[in-house]
Amino acid sequence: MNAEQFQKVKQDAGFIAALDQSGGSTPKALQLYGIPPEAYSGEDEMFRLIHEMRVRIITSPAFNGDRVLGAILFERTMDADIEGRGSADYLWSVKRVVPFLKVDKGLAGEADGVQVMKPIPDLDDLLTRALAKGLFGTKMRSFIKLADDAGVKAVVDQQFELAHRILARDLVPIIEPEVDIRSPQKGEAEKLLKARLLEQLEGVPAGRAVMLKLSLPDVDGFFGDLVAHPKVLRVVALSGGYTREEANARLARNPGVIASFSRALTEGLTAQQTGAEFNAALDASIQSIYDASKT
Repeated sequence: MNAEQFQKVKQDAGFIAALDQSGGSTPKALQLYGIPPEAYSGEDEMFRLIHEMRVRIITSPAFNGDRVLGAILFERTMDADIEGRGSADYLWSVKRVVPFLKVDKGLAGEADGVQVMKPIPDLDDLLTRALAKGLFGTKMRSFIKLADDAGVKAVVDQQFELAHRILARDLVPIIEPEVDIRSPQKGEAEKLLKARLLEQLEGVPAGRAVMLKLSLPDVDGFFGDLVAHPKVLRVVALSGGYTREEANARLARNPGVIASFSRALTEGLTAQQTGAEFNAALDASIQSIYDASKT
């Protein structure tokens, strides 16, 4: 593990940029970016366009390690180059941004009010490739819709089962059990989730730590004991469908939690903007999220 990257993630001000839209979320991300589905044909062209968007963000002068601690990449992005370097190498060597890799394969069908992750049969191979390419950590997402104890337990148990495998490979896992911001039981689901997370954190080996990526809570400061937990490197928050303004406002009311935004980060960016317009819009977005993450 890169000690400099570990210390940066642990103690520096900033946030994690989520640039890991996958097959299911890419069309919507492109649509918001000003590229409608009829503008491209087939998966390869779709992924080429989203890679161009990500490269435009990452190579922008507004995007660097002064305000952005890390970036979460999609597998295809990890395998692609940016300005002649591997994406992870470019992020760290040029931008001083710590690279993470999304490793999940999407969500299984709903059961007990949740969606656990689909199986990841090639996880060991993926981790080997990630290590070879200089990745620092991983990210994997589950989804919680209702406050069902059995469902929440299934989500957290699966997350930590995989997290232990990732830790054993000397990578830092970001555990993301997202709670639906539109759930009628959101507050209760967050209580169940926190209790299960605290139970599982006790089993993290000594000298190791995980990261937690959580929905912005209904109760301000609700994740304070997770932020302070010795087995938690950092607690980051997803925007979850909130506008950037709303997500930043909620984030600022949760001391110690930093952002890991995707849609809120890219809100207002379009393919049609000039370079100057794009860089100015991205700079304003990054500054607002950075400020909200400093509380």
